[in-house]
Amino acid sequence: MARIAGVDLPREKRIEVSLQYIYGIGKTSAKLILERANVSPVTRTKDLTDDEVRRIRETIEQNVKVEGDLRREISLNVKRLMDLGCYRGLRHRKGLPVRGQRTHTNARTRKGPKKGLVRKAAAPAPKA
Repeated sequence: MARIAGVDLPREKRIEVSLQYIYGIGKTSAKLILERANVSPVTRTKDLTDDEVRRIRETIEQNVKVEGDLRREISLNVKRLMDLGCYRGLRHRKGLPVRGQRTHTNARTRKGPKKGLVRKAAAPAPKA
């Protein structure tokens, strides 16, 4: 089984698809990586030679930020926005949509489940 960037790639799939299991690599990036590494995209992962795996691994290490490094960079970018106190940072801090979506209705993904309407308990009947 090919292990690249700390991820076990599925053996039965084409390498073009298998690379997409790595966080930070999509269709376009996978095609570009394989082109630079000089590997056929239709090759199954199980059929890769050690040399091809090495070339793919080196290409990814040199040209693409993936997995932990990418996650760390994204979280630092969000943290930086929150520390600056800019509008986007405030939206992140409050857990609201950041990119201008409406919040009057919808936005349940960011806001979480509905809180519900809180009503006061009925006052007890006066004792005679």
